[in-house]
Amino acid sequence: MRRVQSTPVTAPARLADIAAQAGVSEATVSRVLNGKPGVAATTRQSVLAALDVLGYERPVRLRQRSAGLVGLITPELDNPIFPALTQVIQQALTRQDYTPILATQTPGGATEDQLTEMLVDRGVSGIIFVSGLHADTTADMGRYEQLRAQNMPFVLVDGFSPKVRAPFISPDDRAAMRLAVTHLVSLGHTRIGLALGPRRFVPVVRKIEGFVQVVRDRLGVAPEVIEAELIQHSLYSLEGGQAAASALLDRGCTAVVCASDMMALGAIRAARQRGLEVPDDISVVGFDDSPLIAFTDPPLTTVRKPVPAMGQAAVRALLEEIRSATGADRGDSGARADSGTYGEFVFMPELVVRGSTASGPRA
Repeated sequence: MRRVQSTPVTAPARLADIAAQAGVSEATVSRVLNGKPGVAATTRQSVLAALDVLGYERPVRLRQRSAGLVGLITPELDNPIFPALTQVIQQALTRQDYTPILATQTPGGATEDQLTEMLVDRGVSGIIFVSGLHADTTADMGRYEQLRAQNMPFVLVDGFSPKVRAPFISPDDRAAMRLAVTHLVSLGHTRIGLALGPRRFVPVVRKIEGFVQVVRDRLGVAPEVIEAELIQHSLYSLEGGQAAASALLDRGCTAVVCASDMMALGAIRAARQRGLEVPDDISVVGFDDSPLIAFTDPPLTTVRKPVPAMGQAAVRALLEEIRSATGADRGDSGARADSGTYGEFVFMPELVVRGSTASGPRA
């Protein structure tokens, strides 16, 4: 593993660089470097992280405060569930004395492979991937085996591939569909649609499997009818949810289950554009329980993704991988092969009933 070359922090220009990286004043940087009181813990951590990211040498009194850098690669942060998960992971890493480096993919920006290369060049101790290419069934999984060949510890969140030897952290997408559909059936809905993203993604495949099974079992609808009439693929966005819900409403659905809260907000917009009221005329269920989603109009019924448990589990699994890799570096035979953390850790979601679901239409 290659470490970035560090240099002492001396020149005022370097103080300015650190201040800009950390988003604080040069005076605050100076207080942190000199061990002065009166600096919030989060601010102090931001300054230390900026030191590490820029490759500057920490003052002696501060060197033991970080066990190393850990990269966190996420999709763009427009969907509020990703910042929520990122916060949990960053806090868990900080508690273990690791310094997180956030690398966010944006349209037209750096690719996952480019961000991975950048983090490896920075000398990170490990990487956590959130909703990355490991979730795309059409992607080449060889990139992760190449990373393993470099003895780089990593953990994969939201997605699974049997071709990759690594710890996976996932919500139970099939169970999420059972929770949502069972709730709607109990309210009297018999024509329930599912709005989700492109079929090539693992969470989408699993949600479809769970949805088809529960609709067949609870409502007696044939799987081929469910696939043809009750499932609509679109984009994971408000606009995507609006388009998918519009198509499902055209097919007579009185309730729509959405694969994200953002899509659910789009479904509510689609209903209102038709003069329909939510939940009086159409019920909508989201997925994630993103921050502030309880304060929408109406408050959204959703399946809560177990973000705190998933984030903490991702960090625990990565630390175990780091310990195994360190043992391998020391020459301990078979340290990585016997780490025992490979496989998928699946976490149960929870139905949160609010104001966007109500009784279905009477016969």
